[in-house]
Amino acid sequence: MVRFEGLVGEFCQNDFGHVRVRYDNGTEELLHFFASRLKWSRWVHVELVPNEQVEALVRALLTAFDSFGGVPLACVFDNPKTVVISRQGGAIQWNDTFAQVALDYRFGPELCTPRRGQEKGSVENLVGFVKNGFFKVRRFHDRADLDTQLAEWHHEVNEVRPCRATGVPPSARIAEERRRLRPLPIPLAEYALRFPVRVGPTGWVTFHSVRYSMPAETIGISATLFLYRDRVRIMTERHDVSHPRYPHNGVSTLPKHATSALAAVSGRRAELYYQRQRLLEVGPSAEAFLTELVHARPHTWAADVRRLFELLLEHGPERMAGAFQQALERGWHGADLVEPLLRRPWGRLEEVRT
Repeated sequence: MVRFEGLVGEFCQNDFGHVRVRYDNGTEELLHFFASRLKWSRWVHVELVPNEQVEALVRALLTAFDSFGGVPLACVFDNPKTVVISRQGGAIQWNDTFAQVALDYRFGPELCTPRRGQEKGSVENLVGFVKNGFFKVRRFHDRADLDTQLAEWHHEVNEVRPCRATGVPPSARIAEERRRLRPLPIPLAEYALRFPVRVGPTGWVTFHSVRYSMPAETIGISATLFLYRDRVRIMTERHDVSHPRYPHNGVSTLPKHATSALAAVSGRRAELYYQRQRLLEVGPSAEAFLTELVHARPHTWAADVRRLFELLLEHGPERMAGAFQQALERGWHGADLVEPLLRRPWGRLEEVRT
């Protein structure tokens, strides 16, 4: 078997792994991790990830670049489905999102050659190194303790313990390697993954089961969704819309979009039911409150819904959800009774329970 060694700054090896951990507090957890290693210096970075999908891979890979101090010429993978859609001989169909990352950060993605054990084994051994050198030889009280020990382990394997392949710790070689690595062209916090989307017939973009509002005039238009860690940005030819990535109850509505959509609704009854639907999207407390409202005021609830919709635009879904819940607990079923709850300072909503 021929041993493959890397040149300074040439490439890093990358792979997913998973392991089941039993904590000393009695709980158990299946953990996924992404491991990266510079081949020449043997500098290692390991990150716990929520899954083995493309975003988890990209975020962890970019964090590894940051740990390395730059970007190598190439990144080697063991043919994960996250990276490769299909492979027939020398023809490779890359995942579009991953391919864009390779272009943006200017590295060459490479795959282990099938049935070439000296290549594949080296990448797989990285996962074994992490499992046998960290997870299987340590005890953890809980997840927080594991995170702390993982940071300590990084220091140990990169800066203290000599590597068996080189005879020195990676820290003894990393300075020379970093001189050959290229700076990250885009800071980690500013990098967004890109996905093609379409604005639906009701003025929403749905992505990963979360709904984001768009202007009424964009209905049916194709758009590009830029996915950041904490926010999304949706762009069409004429519009640029930003939302929090994880909104309350999985729905993010900008007030100006709600009013523009309302203006596009034809007919008073359609307008009323549009407003009620936006209120229902606040969550379970809204549905329970509106159910009680309709039965308590079967002939006059429409006026309450119109006022509640105005309050939703003013205060947002999270405060409305809290106000609905507290109104239910007090047996209050009307917009005139919800409004005083919302006029209280945010931190004093709980006081109305007394």
